[in-house]
Amino acid sequence: MFKINNIFEEDYILEYLETRNLVKQYKKSKQNILSWLYSGNKLWYKEPKKDWLIYFRINKQFRALCRLNWNSLIVFDIDNHQD
Repeated sequence: MFKINNIFEEDYILEYLETRNLVKQYKKSKQNILSWLYSGNKLWYKEPKKDWLIYFRINKQFRALCRLNWNSLIVFDIDNHQD
C-alpha cells in the first residue's frame, strides 16, 4: 500500500456533501485515511483497474472517487452506489 499525505477535493464536492449532510462523515473518513487508520476506510481500486480509479467509503451508501497524484488523492466525484 502507499502512503497518502494529502487529500484534495474539487470545488463542487463540498457543496454536494453539505446538501446531503455528509461533511462530518467525510472529514472523519478523510482523517482516518491520513492517519493510517484503515479499519473502516480502506482504499480500493475500482474496476477496471487499468483506469487507476481509487475509492473509499464515506458511509454505507456513498463512496468518494479519487485519482492518485504522487502521494495525494484528488477527490473528483461522490458516488451514490445504491441508486
